[in-house]
Amino acid sequence: MRRGSLSGRFSGALALLVIAFVACRGSPQVQEAKPAPESASGGVPWPAPSDPLDRIVAAGFEPITHEFLNYHVHAHLDVFVNGEPVEVPAGIGINIADPAVHTTQSALGPTYGGIDPPCAQPCISPLHTHDPDGILHTESAKEHPNTLGQFFIEWGVALTAECVGGYCSPDASIQVFVDGKAYTGDPADIQLTDMREIAIVIGSPPDEVPSKFPTA
Repeated sequence: MRRGSLSGRFSGALALLVIAFVACRGSPQVQEAKPAPESASGGVPWPAPSDPLDRIVAAGFEPITHEFLNYHVHAHLDVFVNGEPVEVPAGIGINIADPAVHTTQSALGPTYGGIDPPCAQPCISPLHTHDPDGILHTESAKEHPNTLGQFFIEWGVALTAECVGGYCSPDASIQVFVDGKAYTGDPADIQLTDMREIAIVIGSPPDEVPSKFPTA
């Protein structure tokens, strides 16, 4: 009886360790934080800007007439404010008013792109969003990794080591994760490499923070 009891206890303890290990690998270790206060300006939602071409230039890009796929990578961005997901809009980095930019509907909402034939005038950045799904597309003629800071400039949302939009520390907790690991540098410097998952958690965290690029 005693041997069986010890064996059962050992098996139970081992199972708990396995569960804990899997849980730690599956989700970042997020620090508990109080809810971020409402922002007087710069709070969510953050729509796509009405001056995309100006924002593209401000981010350091030269607008082009269509997508180039010579260098084609995708990173994914999740943003949460007090546990709620923030939409990353479709059409960031795209002049969606140009007639050559195709507009279609998906389950998430309007999507923009598929520029063929090219726009008569430059209409798109090498860094842009097609859908409101958080996927950041780099589609350029030459290999040149872009940064999260450039994307936020195109979005028209502030991003520094202290602030995201109108939310600033220490009044609002800001936690950043890259592929499930806490990132303590300036988030504007994060490179948008292929299949990279970036999560920004403002204020109180959600139940789960993504740690991997979505595959479905």
